[in-house]
Amino acid sequence: MTRRRIALVGTGSRAEMFLRAVTDDHADTTELVALADVNQARMDVHNGWLPRPVPTYRAADLARMLAEQRVDELIVTSVDSTHAGHIVTALEAGCDVITEKPMTVDAPSCERILDAVERTGRRVQVAFNYRFNPVHEVVRTLLAGGEIGEIGSVHFEWLLDVRHGADYFRRWHRDKANSGGLLVHKSGHHFDLVNWWLGAAPAEVYASGRLFFYGEKGSGHGHADDRFALDLTADPRLRALYLDAAAEDGYRRDQDVFSPGITIEDDLAVLVRYDTGATMTYHLTAYAPWEGYRLMVNGSKGRLELEVVESDHVSPAAAGMVKQGASPESGSVTLTIRPYWTPPYAVELQPVDREGHGGADKRMTAVLLGGGTDPMNRSATARDGALALLTGLAANRSLQERAPVRVADLLTRKVTSP
Repeated sequence: MTRRRIALVGTGSRAEMFLRAVTDDHADTTELVALADVNQARMDVHNGWLPRPVPTYRAADLARMLAEQRVDELIVTSVDSTHAGHIVTALEAGCDVITEKPMTVDAPSCERILDAVERTGRRVQVAFNYRFNPVHEVVRTLLAGGEIGEIGSVHFEWLLDVRHGADYFRRWHRDKANSGGLLVHKSGHHFDLVNWWLGAAPAEVYASGRLFFYGEKGSGHGHADDRFALDLTADPRLRALYLDAAAEDGYRRDQDVFSPGITIEDDLAVLVRYDTGATMTYHLTAYAPWEGYRLMVNGSKGRLELEVVESDHVSPAAAGMVKQGASPESGSVTLTIRPYWTPPYAVELQPVDREGHGGADKRMTAVLLGGGTDPMNRSATARDGALALLTGLAANRSLQERAPVRVADLLTRKVTSP
């Protein structure tokens, strides 16, 4: 059996999950043949962790790498603002692409990707791992099966605790030009879930938000600053990838979350109208004392309520840590259906896997790399990536214009729900 030749561009910490999947979990069907990055030291670190070192290339030489190494599929885990260039280069080289979310960070580059997919006939898959969380699959099954009837409205609240939330304000994500802000980089996960759950596409978006807690004028200054300091020396893998590699490109992984230069928001409210007529009210808080989310869906036959507590608090000793895998604090999941005229009932759920986003990472990479079946059609296409992105981009424009934004006005092409 011929193994699929895989290369990866962007060798930060997120690359580890994909590299492990290619070289270990699916080594019988895939072969890692090259790495690319702007930083040679980071590529060398990953090569030291791999079962077998592979050739390395500068990101600027991506096209040459794809040709020389006869790459079948490129995995993109670089800074968000670089995604589009790498994706289009790979598509035009005849490669398929797996890209981390968000697919890109602005409307013109989104259009470039969609045009390239159409022109080349190649495939783009977007790594929306939340689709592969078993709890989210149950929600999809219940809603698609009509358990609460026709969907009228959604309320979705997402809380990032001060351990996880603060990390977006230490690294490159703090610059909206790099990440598109949290409405693109983080909320894109959540917008995609709602699109998938409802089988809908966003039509109009209004947003309001601000930088409230972090930044040089943030209200979080009242807390002990050392609780927010990230000690890269405490984690050998982060030290090798970032602290020891910083001399080459000057990138700092551990910036002060209360320093100047932050251009993203940490408190965001969004109102979305979908092409089905349903609406969503959404709120993202990036400085909460606990982490998790609440979803409420109102339908013509009743209401679905989901509450997920990923960590019920942040211990003082853990405040400056990077969120890696399972949190040591307590968590819980409850899913309730409230029909009309009869008592509510709890939906029985399987025990939650506390590793890898509820076990979603391994299930997702199995499907993306061709080692697993996908009966729920969870694999996200370039169109799905665009729909999630367009909600965030419309929200960002609404923040600037202080007015509702029609999603159709963002692109020259029409992107619709299935």
